Amino acid sequence: MANRPLDFQPGTKWQYSPGLNVVGAVIEIVSGQSLDEYLAERIFTPLKMNNTTFKPSEKQAKRLAVIYQPGEEDHSLKPDENFITNPRQPAPNPSGGLYSTARDLFRFYQMILNQGTFRGQRIVSAEAVRQMLSLQTGELTTGFTPGNGWGLGWCLVQQPQGVTEMLSAGTFGHGGAFGTQGWVDPQTKTIYVLLIQRTKLPNSDASDVRKAFQTEAARMIN
Repeated sequence: MANRPLDFQPGTKWQYSPGLNVVGAVIEIVSGQSLDEYLAERIFTPLKMNNTTFKPSEKQAKRLAVIYQPGEEDHSLKPDENFITNPRQPAPNPSGGLYSTARDLFRFYQMILNQGTFRGQRIVSAEAVRQMLSLQTGELTTGFTPGNGWGLGWCLVQQPQGVTEMLSAGTFGHGGAFGTQGWVDPQTKTIYVLLIQRTKLPNSDASDVRKAFQTEAARMIN
């Protein structure tokens, strides 16, 4: 990545990229630990995220969800390969490849919603949470749906509309490569976790599946 030229001058345009790989490298240099060891010690273990890992055990591997892609016939599916968690990958990928469960993700999102604490235990500083959730992109047009801006690693809903219309301004989260969605609405204190595994389908952040899930969940809350 260090040898790749810039596509444009920083601050002039928004583009999704594997920038978190740089963050992962910085963490390893500063901490003197591998990324997976650091995250396990500082985040996963304190939060009791017992099923969150870059390297599933033999027991965990038996529970992994199959990834599907569209089949040859209409409305059919067939299994596909997971290109992000390829076993030949030499190290944990900060931009993708972490295995988890809905319960573990809830704990992480609840900690961020609580300004860095979970059940009375401080995991990250309130200032770190504030910086992560502060708008970094200004007036730039960003993806993956209209009305968004970006913080540090988080997509921020600025103007709810379309697939985000049931969410409050200030909702934060992210979508995953295989259709997963995780969003936190700080106004209603609602955490949305959608875990699906699909490839070769349109932008999952703007999908009808995400909209239907969030709409029904919001209806039940209200």
